[in-house]
Amino acid sequence: MKRRTFLKGGAVAGATTLVAAPAIAQSAPEIKWRLTSSFPKSLDTIYGTAQTFAKYVAEATDNKFQIQTFAAGELVPGLQALDAVSVNTVEMAQTPLYFYIGKEPALAYATGAPFGMNHRHQESWWYFGGGADLTNEALKPFKTHAILCGNSGTQMGGWFRKEIKTVDDLKGLKFRIAGMGGHVLAKLGVVPQQLAGGDIYAALEKGSLDAVEFVGPYDDEKLGFQKVAKYYYFPGWWEGGAMLHMIVNDEKWASLPKHYQAIVNQAASAAGAWMLEKYDSVNPAALKRLIANGAELKAFPQPVMEACYNATQEHLNELASKSDLFKRTKESHDAYQKELLFYTQIAENFYDNYLLSKMRNKT
Repeated sequence: MKRRTFLKGGAVAGATTLVAAPAIAQSAPEIKWRLTSSFPKSLDTIYGTAQTFAKYVAEATDNKFQIQTFAAGELVPGLQALDAVSVNTVEMAQTPLYFYIGKEPALAYATGAPFGMNHRHQESWWYFGGGADLTNEALKPFKTHAILCGNSGTQMGGWFRKEIKTVDDLKGLKFRIAGMGGHVLAKLGVVPQQLAGGDIYAALEKGSLDAVEFVGPYDDEKLGFQKVAKYYYFPGWWEGGAMLHMIVNDEKWASLPKHYQAIVNQAASAAGAWMLEKYDSVNPAALKRLIANGAELKAFPQPVMEACYNATQEHLNELASKSDLFKRTKESHDAYQKELLFYTQIAENFYDNYLLSKMRNKT
């Protein structure tokens, strides 16, 4: 709200001493955009982030810049959000960019690559390690660019109808999984399926899926996966944290006044922080409810994790050998991850592990 006060009181009031009122009105035009999301309205944290973003933009412009949000399927299917922005069907979209690795594999790193960085490290890489520049280079052919707007944090490994005890248990498994993780698991015999959030439950209930992963306890509970699959695995190694973005049509972006562009950027940052903070608030209680209602919480066995890690390195190296952009993105990501893991093991990881040991001793 302080920014809104500044925009109204400082910038505009000061300008009135120099510029006539009609010129001020022209610099703050009334604009209406449409935003399509890749998520259903039932997911009040992810979809709610898009609504929160639009609310912040409207408040900072005295409702002169209004962005109407639409859930997946209302204007376009959830997996076609980037296409809709690219051809200017809508001005912007809220979507995870790894949905579109079939168009450009390097976009995997924009959301989260297998065994990649956690949310905090990702966002540091995005702003200070070249992540934004590399992603927007990948988006240039689509006449769009990405603005970071949220992160799920490290996700769960998903819901399975049967236990996963060995690597052989993955063979033939029909698994809903998005992004590069599905390509990796295919090397181990999994049959990956990419479905938008609103379509997953029905497929699992009908038996056309054997397992699903989505986000974490709060959203998974809302989607009802625990009703048809018993075993809840962790961690979601296929993305250490899933970054979400607002994808904006470049032509429409260029038409915005500069201070509207600044407001969009800051609103995305604020709404993104809201998203992660909300998940940290609601996931612990949701996990407890799921367990109380019969979900069996399990870690992926170490041999399974090792097989997945090795398959990941093989797959990513194959892609890097075929694409200069993918190679540069991978090298940038991996170098940044190495530096940050070196540092956080010394401070935060040691501290967190110490506190966890104290908590366990008290129970």
